[in-house]
Order: sequence, then C-alpha cells, then structure tokens
Amino acid sequence: MPKRAAVPVEEPRGPFNALPTGLHLHLRPFFADITEEVVRAIRTEIPEYARPTDDTYMQGVHRGVDHALQGFLERMAKPDTDWEPVKATYQRIGRGEAEEGRSLDSFQSALRLGARVTWRRVNALVDADLLPRNVLAAFGEALFLHLDEMAAATTAGYTEARLHAAGELQQRRTRLLDLLTADPPASAEAIADLAHSARWPVPRALAVVAIDHRPQAGGQPIVAPEFLARFDVQPAVLVVPDPEGPGRARAVAGALHGRRAAMGPTVALQEGARSLRWASEALDLVRRGVLPGSEMVRCQDHLATLLLLRDDALIDAMTEHRLRPLEQVRPPQRERLAETLLSWLQCGHNASEVAVRLAVHPQTVRYRMRQLDELFGSRLHDPAAQFEMQLALRALELRRGATGTGAG
Repeated sequence: MPKRAAVPVEEPRGPFNALPTGLHLHLRPFFADITEEVVRAIRTEIPEYARPTDDTYMQGVHRGVDHALQGFLERMAKPDTDWEPVKATYQRIGRGEAEEGRSLDSFQSALRLGARVTWRRVNALVDADLLPRNVLAAFGEALFLHLDEMAAATTAGYTEARLHAAGELQQRRTRLLDLLTADPPASAEAIADLAHSARWPVPRALAVVAIDHRPQAGGQPIVAPEFLARFDVQPAVLVVPDPEGPGRARAVAGALHGRRAAMGPTVALQEGARSLRWASEALDLVRRGVLPGSEMVRCQDHLATLLLLRDDALIDAMTEHRLRPLEQVRPPQRERLAETLLSWLQCGHNASEVAVRLAVHPQTVRYRMRQLDELFGSRLHDPAAQFEMQLALRALELRRGATGTGAG
C-alpha cells in the first residue's frame, strides 16, 4: 500500500506569529511596572538621561519608553499589523537626536537596556508561574526583533538628518568661499553672518590656494574643517585662514594630497579675490613650466616673475619695440648676444662681472658688446630703453626656461 504523502506544515511567519494567542492580554497588566523600572534603569545607568530636576525632559523619556513597550504589545496582539507607522516614529526620533546635536550611542544604549529589563521581568513572571515557560523562546525572539527594528529605524532617521545637515552646512561653506573671493568684495558684516552659520571662525587674514584638480565622479576630497574648499571648479580653490599660523603649512600640504597648487598672498578678509587671482596666475605658470611644480608655489616668492609674465601680449610688444635689432642676427648668435646684454644690464655694465657670470673671457664680452652697440646705437645707453630691454630679456629668459626656445 503506497504511503500517504506528507502534508507540509506551514511555518509561522516570524516570531510574533509564533507567540501564543492572547499572550499580550496576560502581559499588559505588568507593563506599567515594567515601564517604570525601565525608566529608573535608564536614569540610573545612562548619564545622558540622568536629569532628575528636569521634569519636562524626564516626561519625554517616560513617554518614549511607554511608546516602545505599548508598540511591542500591539505587535503581539496583531502580528501582521503595518510596521511602517511605528518605523516612521522611530525615524523621527532619530532625526530629533541628530538635530539636537546628540550622539545616537546613548539612545541605542537605552533601547538595549530597556530590552534587558523587560526580558528580566518576563523571566520573573515565568518563575512565579504567572506565565507558562514555553513562551520564553518566542517572546525573547520577538522582543529582540522589535529592538533591532527600532534601532535600525532610529539609525536611518539619524543618518538622514546628519546627511541633510552636512549638505546644508557644506552649501553655506561653499557660499562663504564664493563671498570671500568675490570681486567687488562683500561687506564685513555679510561675511561674518555667513561665517557664523557655516561654523567657520572668522580669521584675521587669509590666503587662497588655486589647485590643479579635475572634478571626478567620486566627489571632492575631504579637507580639514578649518579650510573652505571647492573641488567642483577649475582650478579648485582652498581658503586658508591665518596662513602664517603655526602648523598651517603642514595642514595645507595634507589638504592638497600631492596636487599641483599655488598659494596667493596673505590678504585681509575682504581681499580674497586678489589672493585667488594671483594664485591662479601662478598656477598657470606652473603648468607652463615657468615655475616649479614639485611642491606648492607661494606667490610671495615669485613676485617679479608674476609681474613680468602677467600679460604675454605686453611682453611681445615690448620685445618687438626694444629688441628688434636682434632680429638681424642669426639665431645661435642672437641668443648669445641676448644673454650677454641681459647680464651686462644686470651687472651695471661691468664687463668683468659679465665674463664671470657667463664663464667666458672678458675680451669675448667686449667683442659682443661692440656688436650690440652697432645693432642698438644710442638706445643702448638710454636708461629708459635699458630698463625695458632688461624686462623683455628677463621675460624671454623665463619663457626659454619653460619651453626650451631661443630668445628674440
């Protein structure tokens, strides 16, 4: 005779469905006392909640405990009840903790402590034969599931609020950076007001760093909170408060993460646009190879170079106006004559010093100067012309160092 197929037994859907029907009715009379014991334990064992003189605060703690335990009883009575409204409540609690600026650690500790006290009291009821012992396993599983879900909902609300607050704070800091580098400058009052809401202490002075950075999908690098940064623009910008302060250079280097950068001059609070402009021009010279790119360039160390190379068109016009006679000479000789002329102007027309600088014989210098005298004539001895020649030749020398091309 064939065996009868076994009829599958449907497993209970979750721990609340596994609880005996009507268990919540047996437990409800004891939950007022359990609530009081949980509140006492929280006040005693968790310092954050130990405010015996603050009646309003303690009433809030009491309501929270009562809400958690009553919600647990309701889930026991109706295992398939919608959890979303309760979840939303704990998400609001999490957001409230974040908005109050508190850590979530104390709240999570209170949840765990409440679950332990409840579990201990239910075990005491079983020991007193007020509840059957066979309910403990299902009750414990349901209790700690309820705890986990409350904790998860609270954490979700807390995280959401923190991210929202961080996003708002970052927006304020971005607006502050734009205000500090605005041209024309913003008022000191507007800067101070926005700095307060952005949680940025107003410094006595600042400098702006221009950074060679390409925006990437991964988001902007994380920098220390004392700096204001924008990595979603090109060049990226870093505002450094009190840049001459102790340890500031090391902190700036850490914020750059090895990127090419140039720091503008230290300026007053309302002159950030000037610091940014100089830093951007210096960074451009770094990209062109005129200034070194191995570490952050400081504008204050390269003021003459910044002045000379600020406008290429002006340099080209000055070169055309003052150095045109060199065009009559072939390139190799033209470069030697340009080098000699610059050294002669820099050395106060002293041929011996020029010879030492160029590592040639003094007679070679005199021979070249006779050639230059034939090319330039009286202009070679005009102080105004000499000054502009020296500027043009120095600019061409800087360009030649960057590109490897000749002068003239």
